[in-house]
Amino acid sequence: MSAYDVDAVIVGSGPNGLVAAVTLAEAGWRVVVYEAAETPGGGLRSGEVTLPGFIHDCCASNHPMAMASPAFRALGLEREGLAFAQNDVPLGHAIRPGVSGFVRRSAAETAAGFGADEKLWRAVMGTFGSRWRQLGRAIGNPLRPTPDLIALGATSVWPTPWLLGLLRDERSRAVLSGLAAHAIVDLRQPATALVGVALGAFAHGVGWPVAVGGTKSIADALIARLTSLGGEIVTGTRISRIEELPRARAVLLDTSPRDALKIAGHRFSPSYANSLHRMRYGAAAYKVDWAIEGEVPWLDEGMREAGFVHLGGSAEQVIAAERDVAKGRMPEEPFLLLSQASRLDPSRAPRGKSAFGGYAHVPFGFDGDITEAIEARIEKFAPGFRERILARHVTDPRAMEALNPNQIGGSIDGGVPDLFQLIARPRLSLNPAATSDPGIFLCSASTVPGPGVTGMPGRLAAQLALKRLG
Repeated sequence: MSAYDVDAVIVGSGPNGLVAAVTLAEAGWRVVVYEAAETPGGGLRSGEVTLPGFIHDCCASNHPMAMASPAFRALGLEREGLAFAQNDVPLGHAIRPGVSGFVRRSAAETAAGFGADEKLWRAVMGTFGSRWRQLGRAIGNPLRPTPDLIALGATSVWPTPWLLGLLRDERSRAVLSGLAAHAIVDLRQPATALVGVALGAFAHGVGWPVAVGGTKSIADALIARLTSLGGEIVTGTRISRIEELPRARAVLLDTSPRDALKIAGHRFSPSYANSLHRMRYGAAAYKVDWAIEGEVPWLDEGMREAGFVHLGGSAEQVIAAERDVAKGRMPEEPFLLLSQASRLDPSRAPRGKSAFGGYAHVPFGFDGDITEAIEARIEKFAPGFRERILARHVTDPRAMEALNPNQIGGSIDGGVPDLFQLIARPRLSLNPAATSDPGIFLCSASTVPGPGVTGMPGRLAAQLALKRLG
């Protein structure tokens, strides 16, 4: 008789937990996943939160990292019907009403819009974009250096203002600062430029696609694969202590460090528990979704073609806003990241209407109401926007954490991705998924390589479990 009920238990069904479960199931392990919410998926959720027929993503919406991730590419989820949609203009960045910079799929076409910076953009973004497979592998496991990772680091392991010092065109400067702002940290910190360069390169290499039918489709495909392999998912069950789980060879926690301590802290060594206690969390997201009549009436006609929009202003304005947020202050004009997903995937809205949404960067744990300020900022660049609103749905930082407990204080990064916590995540180790207990593994975005729908924390944790126990 086996000493175990199953081979592996995964707590949490976000992208990393599901990728870990599928990886183990494909290796022949008996796997069960426990999810506290009534529906699985973590950040991979979508729903009709405004009006029937309008599908909005509850967290992640654009998926360049999923397209480039070795984890997702290895799984080949198109067999489960997963499809992505995109167009030739991944991003528009509004600088002033009617004046914008654009990132296009073609590095050459993008660079042509950046005047004096044309050659530099093509040399850097074009080169990395053409090597997106190698770049995806490098970023997916940054603790195993490759020539591409070293080249990326040498190019962009600097504070964003340092890299901006090489650029002269206001459009390229604004676009790069907006890309770097996805790090949601003070852009004066080291390595923030790396985020900007990577996202720009992936825009040229694989684009910024959306999942057809909503981000939930990614979770649905992973779940379909898992159940076809005999895996099981148990929803509506919150795990408080590891002893509540079935007996298993391995337990993988797709949770925040805080919840990992609650569940298994008594099994960890004091030094490992301290590393989880020390995890720092970054700024938060304040999300608003709208059902609108027609399309957003952008002053700049080119913005209507963009899949995603940054309302950030000049590079200097983006840097100032992100600095305020990092210091716990609410900027007068917060940086906005907006999704025009129904332009890419018409199934997300009724004909003649649009599912529109996005979020502002706000301080950790922010509890104010900035819906009016967000809509006023959009109105500045798209006069008449308010008149087209049919319904709205607000998800403030408190609601973000309620939706997904891993989003502590509304922070969507699993731990602020500054230079130290990009490497020591949650501690400095060549096997960041390993805990001090040989049968327990951490597989959330709080481990290397960090946030984003990559599935790589789950894949690396599962591979380590197979190596040690399989």
